[in-house]
Amino acid sequence: MFRNSLRLLGIAALGAAIGLPVSASADGEVNVYSARQENLIKPLLDDFTRDTGITVNLLTGRADELLQRLRLEGRNSPADVLITVDAGNLHQAKEAEVLSPVDSPVLNERIPENFRDVDGHWYGLSLRARPIMYNKDTVDPSELSTYEALTDPKWRGRICIRSSSNIYNQSLVASMIASNGTEATSEWAEGLVANFARPPQGGDTDQIRAAAAGVCDIAIANTYYLGGMLAGDDPEQRAVAEQIGVFFPNQDGRGTHVNISGAGVTAHAPNPGNGVQLIEYLTREEAQRWYAEVNQEYPVRPEVPASETLQSFGDFKADSLNLSLLGQYNAEAVRIMDRAGWR
Repeated sequence: MFRNSLRLLGIAALGAAIGLPVSASADGEVNVYSARQENLIKPLLDDFTRDTGITVNLLTGRADELLQRLRLEGRNSPADVLITVDAGNLHQAKEAEVLSPVDSPVLNERIPENFRDVDGHWYGLSLRARPIMYNKDTVDPSELSTYEALTDPKWRGRICIRSSSNIYNQSLVASMIASNGTEATSEWAEGLVANFARPPQGGDTDQIRAAAAGVCDIAIANTYYLGGMLAGDDPEQRAVAEQIGVFFPNQDGRGTHVNISGAGVTAHAPNPGNGVQLIEYLTREEAQRWYAEVNQEYPVRPEVPASETLQSFGDFKADSLNLSLLGQYNAEAVRIMDRAGWR
C-alpha cells in the first residue's frame, strides 16, 4: 500500500486496541507518516527502535499530500502517527478527523499548554521563531521594532518574503488576526505588500540569500533556516548567513511569532499505544537536544537549552498565543492575503 508514491522504510500491520496503556509492549511496529524530511527525523526514529525494540515504518511526503492520503485511506489507513510542520497543518488534520485525542500525563507535563492541542489531538515537538532578518550593511537594527511597523513607507521596495500559499506566512497572518483583529490585519497586509522588493518567490533560504545580495534589505524567515546555514558545512552558505542579523519584533508587546513541528496519533491507528510511546520518546530531553543541535530548532521544552548558534541570535520574548488559534484563523488569513494582492 505504501509503495505507490511516497518514500517508505518498511510496511505495517499489527493491530492494537485503543485502550492499550502508554507503556505498550516493547515489540511490534509503529507506522509514521512524516512531512519532515527523512534526515530531520529518521535518526530519532532509529534511536527509538534501538531503545524499545519497536520497528518504525516511515513514509515521508508533503504535508498536504499526507493529509489527503489519510482522508482517502480512512479506516483502512496503516498510519499510527502523523508528524508535520506548523500548527496550521495540525489543526487541519484535527478538523479532518484524521487524528485521535490522546490523554498522556507525560506529554501534558512536558509540553507547554500553548504548544499542544487543548483536546490532545496533537503535541508540539520542536519550536521555531519567524523574526525579521536584515542585511547588516544596509539596516540599523534600531530602525526595527514590530511586524506592524514594516508597513512604514521607509521600507518601500525593501522587504522579501515568500508567497501567501506558504503555511508559515498564513500562520503569521493568523497570529496577527488573533492579536489585532481582522480590520487591522487587512490594513497591515496591504501595507506590507506595498513594500515588497519583488513578487514572492522561493523558500525562506531564498529570502535570506536575497537580503544578503541586496535584492532587499529585510527578509522574514524561520530561524532554523539561518541557523542551518550558519552551522552547516558549506562555506558559501555560512558567508551568506553571516551578512544577516536577526531582530525579534514586538518585544514590548505580545512577542515574536513562533510555531512548531508536531505530532498526533491517527484516528484509526492499528498500533495506538506504540504511537503514543513514540511521541513521548520524541519529547525526551535527549531528543529535544538533538532537535536543537542538529536541526537548529528551539526545544519545545523550556528547560532544554537551544544550540549555541540559536543562542547567538539572542534571547527573546515569544508570543504566548495558543497555537490552535493559528489553524482557526487560517481561512481568514488566506482571504486577507488574497485581497491584499499577496501572491
